[in-house]
Amino acid sequence: MTIVVTGATGQVGRHVVRGLVKAGAPVRAVTRRPDRAGLPAGVEVYEGDLETPDSLRTALTGAESLYLFPVPETAGEVVDLAKRSGVRRIVVLSSSSVVEEGSHSGEHHLAVERAVRDSGLEWTFVRGDEFAVNVLWKWGETIRAGGPVRAPYGDAVRVLVHEADVAAVAVTGLLTDRLLGAAPVVTGPEQLTQAEQVRIIGEVLGRELRFEEVTPQEGRAVMLRGMPEPVVDMVLGILADALVRPPRVTPGLEELLGRPARTFAEWVADHAADFS
Repeated sequence: MTIVVTGATGQVGRHVVRGLVKAGAPVRAVTRRPDRAGLPAGVEVYEGDLETPDSLRTALTGAESLYLFPVPETAGEVVDLAKRSGVRRIVVLSSSSVVEEGSHSGEHHLAVERAVRDSGLEWTFVRGDEFAVNVLWKWGETIRAGGPVRAPYGDAVRVLVHEADVAAVAVTGLLTDRLLGAAPVVTGPEQLTQAEQVRIIGEVLGRELRFEEVTPQEGRAVMLRGMPEPVVDMVLGILADALVRPPRVTPGLEELLGRPARTFAEWVADHAADFS
C-alpha cells in the first residue's frame, strides 16, 4: 500500500514519514526541495508543490493513500487528481479551530475538509489543537537571549500538543480503519497557563526564566514586528477567550496512541537545541 505524504518536511509531515517507515509502509514524500529533504533511507522523494497540483501527478499515480497538508486554494484540484490517480483514502492535517465560529483558521481548514468529504473517498480529519512548536515563534528569540518573556494574558490556559502526537494519529488513520470517517481532536495531556509554560521551559533547560505580564496593547505592538496584523489579533483573541473558556484535554488519546500523550516538558526536551 503506497502512501503519499505531502508537506513531508514540515513539523508534522516529518513525523508522519518516520512513523510510516517504522511500520514498513512504502512512502512517497513530496517536498518543494528534495535536495534538502533529509528523510529516512528508503523513502521515495518527489519534487512537488500543493499550490501547483499537476506537480503531484507522478507521486500520486498508483498510490492508495494520501496524507494531505492543508492548502485550501487548490484542495479541490489536488483531491480530484488524487482520486483519478487511484487514491482511495485521504488523511487531512486539519485543526480544532474548525469548530470555532467565525475563525479564519477554521474556514481555512474547513475548505480542505469539504473538498475531501465531497470526493466520496475514505477520509480522516486530524484536528490538532495548538502546536507546542508555536512557542518557538512567540518566545524563542527572547529565551535564546536570556529572557524574560514579556507577554499578555499570563493566566491564559492552553493544551499544547506535541507535533509528533498529531502525526501518530495521522499514521493510525493511514494504516488502519480505526479512524475512517472520524475527525479526532488532538490536544496535549495537560492544561498549562502561559506563565507555567515559561516555568517549565526554564526547568527543562536548567535556566531561570521569568514571565512578565504586559498589557494586550504592549504585547500586540511587539507581535506586530514579526507577524501580520490579522494573525496577531487572532492570537490575542484566542488568549483572551482562554481566560474565561479554557480549552480542555481530549479524552481517549492515550487509548488511540497506545501510550500517554507527550507532555509539554517532553516537547521542550525534544526541542532544547532550538532554545540555544
